[in-house]
Amino acid sequence: MAAGDRSASSVENAAGPRSRSWRWTAGTGVALLVLVTVHMVAHHFVVDEVGGLRTYRQVLEYIGNPIILVMECLLLVTVTAHAMLGLRSVLLDLNLSARTRRLVDRGLVALGVATLGYGFVLIGVLASRA
Repeated sequence: MAAGDRSASSVENAAGPRSRSWRWTAGTGVALLVLVTVHMVAHHFVVDEVGGLRTYRQVLEYIGNPIILVMECLLLVTVTAHAMLGLRSVLLDLNLSARTRRLVDRGLVALGVATLGYGFVLIGVLASRA
């Protein structure tokens, strides 16, 4: 086998996980553009107060809307996934060993789950007070 010659299956296997990770990162990036735009318009630009800031009572009314609640949860999941994938990409650029990559993956999953848990608790507390 020549030095630059690789079979199609080995190329797919070599690029598979990283290619999927890149696609997920790009997909969450696009979703972030949409969700942040909707969040900014709904939360800051459609407000009666001067300066675009809601009072605590207005935030509770806002988050009490089921559509807004789902949108905010989607924003939380998308931001967390995009951040964890980006951090993973940066760490994998360090050419870590296979064992260290597995530890990084597990650590990032744990960090992502903890972040989502904390965020959902906060959103739930606000929604329960609405």
